[in-house]
Formats: sequence, structure tokens, C-alpha cells
Amino acid sequence: MNNLIRLLGRRLVALPIMAFGVTFLVFFLMSFSKYDPAVAALGENATAQQLAAYRAEMGFDRPWIEQFGHYILGLFRGDLGVYGVTRASVSSAIAEAFPVTMQLTFFGLLIAVVLSVIMGVTAALYRDRWPDQFIRFLSIIAIATPSFWLGVLLIYVFQIRLGLLPGSGDLIPFFTSPSSWLTRIIMPAFALGLPVAGQLTRVIRTSMVEELDKDYVRTAIGAGIPKREVIARNVFRNALITPVTVLGLKIGYLMGGAIVIEVIFSLRGMGTIMFEGINANEPILVQGVVLVVALAFIVINIVVDLLYVLINPRIRTV
Repeated sequence: MNNLIRLLGRRLVALPIMAFGVTFLVFFLMSFSKYDPAVAALGENATAQQLAAYRAEMGFDRPWIEQFGHYILGLFRGDLGVYGVTRASVSSAIAEAFPVTMQLTFFGLLIAVVLSVIMGVTAALYRDRWPDQFIRFLSIIAIATPSFWLGVLLIYVFQIRLGLLPGSGDLIPFFTSPSSWLTRIIMPAFALGLPVAGQLTRVIRTSMVEELDKDYVRTAIGAGIPKREVIARNVFRNALITPVTVLGLKIGYLMGGAIVIEVIFSLRGMGTIMFEGINANEPILVQGVVLVVALAFIVINIVVDLLYVLINPRIRTV
């Protein structure tokens, strides 16, 4: 318990520092954009007076460091700013899009974890036999398959050719219609999670093989403890340490991949609104999306670190 508290305390202290660093980096990089957000919002036919008034209202005519300071003060109030000629709220746009991205990310993660655990454990238990060789072959194919290509292929097969699943449209809330939600999210989540499943399968297999070769396994089995019990209680738990560490890194990959998958499947998530913000040259919207996604990634990795310590309580330096 003390180990968990120390880890949580260190991560919570580092959280605002990392958040500030991400905010500064995003704001700094967006300042190099050669496009004028006033022209993007008002159009090329806007008069010079209209453009000047828009820049003054939005603060684009101020020095860069002053704009950044104003943005940071707004963050403390929970205000991510407004964008566009309609002065739409960035916070409102993100509040609608963020749940979609999180549902897609975590459902893709669930698919990746379930597939990788089943295949990785099976491959390790049948090491160097045909199930192991077949699973390793499948994992290589999964790793080499780009998510965006797999998404297009799934749409072609299951929507266009077979007509079984919808390939576009808004994500229906789960509690409104669980079946409709599942049929809408299964293809993008599978396209997102399959490459990660291939990578995790190889990691789990390697970790399981290393644990199965250790002396304590042979000793326990020799003492009369059933092999299935030894594997379930000891080998599997110890073998999860490395995969959990890798999983924390893969969550960032899933969140990044969700941006592309959302565009392909017409899901209005964080990727879609960020894509719209880039096309419309709306730096405030892009900054807000990147900042929220980065913070979500940081928080999720804190949770993964806590799981790491729970799985391996012998760790004392975190």
C-alpha cells in the first residue's frame, strides 16, 4: 500500500508539470502556422477592418507569450477558448467528441487484450509445436496490417459486400441500444486493436515461456501441485509484468490510431474535429484537442503504473 501511495504521489506531482509542457509545446508549434486564422474564419472576401477586429477579439494580434499566458489562465477556469466565426466553444466540441474516442480506444484495447492473452498463453503452452507456429504466423500478419487498410477492407466486406454491419454514421449511446452500439463500433475497434493484439501476443508468449522455464515452476509441479494451478496462480501473474508495461505505451498508439479510424468510419470523435480544425486552420480547436488527448494519455499511464505495482508488489523503486 505504501508503494502505491508513493507512486501515486510522484505521478500526481509530475502531472501538472507534464501538462504544462504539453500545452507549451502545442501552443509553440501552432504559432508557426503560416495561415491566418482570421482569414480561415471570415473567408478571403472579408475586409481588412473585419480581419483586424477578429484578430483583436480573439487575441491573435497580441505577442505570442501574452497569448500563451491568456490561454493558461483560461485553462484554470476550464475554458479552452472559442473558434470559428460562430465563436463555437472548444470545450463543448471536445465534450461531445471525447467519449467517442475513449469508447473506441478502450473497446479496441479490450479486443487486443483478449486476443493476445488467448493466443499468447496458448502459444507458450504449445511451444515449438504447430499451435505455436500458427499463432506466431498470425501475429506477424496482424502486426504488418495497417489499421486504416484493415478498416477499409472491413467496410468493403461487411458493409458493401455482405451488408451485415454499418460502416458510417454516428455512434449510438450504449444504454440507448447496446446492439446498435456494438454493430457500429465493432469494425473500427477491431481494425484499431488487431495490430496491437499481434504485438502483445508475442510479448505475452515470450514472458510466459521465460516463466515456464524457471525453477519454481518445476519445483511446484514436482511437489504435486497441478500444473494448471501453477500456471494460473503464479506463471500467468508473473508473466503479465512485461506486457502491462508495454500496454501503457500501446494505449498512446491506440489513441493516435483512433484519429485515423474515426475519419474512415465517419465517427465524430477527437480525430474528426481535429482534422476539421487543421483543415479550417483553427489553432485554438487543435490545441484543445491535442491537450485533452495528451492529458488523457498521461492519466491512463498513471493507472497502468499502479497496475504494474499491484501485479508485482516486490517492486520498491518506482
